[in-house]
Amino acid sequence: MMSSAVGLFVAALLCFCSSAFGQADVDGQRGVLVFCDDPSVQKAVTSALHEFNSKLTVGQKLALFEIRVAKKTEDGSDSRYYLEFTSRRSDCPAGGSKNWTDCDYLPTGALAAISCNSTVHMNEKETVTKEVYCNIDGYISAEKAKCLGCPVEIEENSDDLKVPLLASVSKFNSISNSTHLFTLNRVSHATRQVVAGFRYKLRFDMKKTTCAKAEHKDLNDLCVPDEENKEFANCNATVDMAPWRLEQPSVFLAQCEDRALSAMLMERTSSKPSASPNANNHPFHCPSSPWKQFKPVQPVAPTDAAKASQKPPLEGDFSDTDLLS
Repeated sequence: MMSSAVGLFVAALLCFCSSAFGQADVDGQRGVLVFCDDPSVQKAVTSALHEFNSKLTVGQKLALFEIRVAKKTEDGSDSRYYLEFTSRRSDCPAGGSKNWTDCDYLPTGALAAISCNSTVHMNEKETVTKEVYCNIDGYISAEKAKCLGCPVEIEENSDDLKVPLLASVSKFNSISNSTHLFTLNRVSHATRQVVAGFRYKLRFDMKKTTCAKAEHKDLNDLCVPDEENKEFANCNATVDMAPWRLEQPSVFLAQCEDRALSAMLMERTSSKPSASPNANNHPFHCPSSPWKQFKPVQPVAPTDAAKASQKPPLEGDFSDTDLLS
């Protein structure tokens, strides 16, 4: 009799929790799905990015790209939103007075959007961001010193990338099944890390040249991109280097695909048109339309003047090269 009463009490408690906190979908997170283009959802995401940007002390502010998933629970007049969205670095510096809504996307840097999630409480009087997290590299708070030995982003046109990129392209040409050599086309993302040497992580694509492997062992001045029979390939690469040891760079290629990075970008940032250019077949209009069109700028080749203009570190300041001593 006692066990039956306990069972009924537990069942009633579960029913109460279900009605109080809303439905749970297949991923176990509380809340019911709502429209990604709902004005309240957009207001919640705006609040989340304002909160995240207010904590940034270096780099660029983030601006919304797409709202991916939106869920909602209600408790009387209070609503709680669980949000998943993507963002991009903007042209507004961290710490500035300009709101991210008045910024444009930074046209250079990584092609991939930055994943974010947040929890936002909202009622008629206020909107409060309780939690917000964005997977942004190089986030530094005011209370933390520079992370020596951590991966650091490098500009795609940096002279530091010449050797690791040449080694990566050479590695690809040595193992690919293509009858022709490929040459570097563009770099989308690069980092450098100090690990008993330098470790570079690269994302780049290549273009087929007119040089057949049967006639050319390595790339040379005669190997120009084949514009009549265009072929592309892109790879992730990890390159370990220690120039002072007089050793050849160690290259590991991963996720090589037979297409250009620009094609992948179009797949991520554009949706295929159906009945109308703005059609979204998802029942909750997810993901939302991009906040703004992202127009990446291809980096220009480095110049000697740009390299000479780089300032040396201030006296007494630490840099990653200090770890190699």
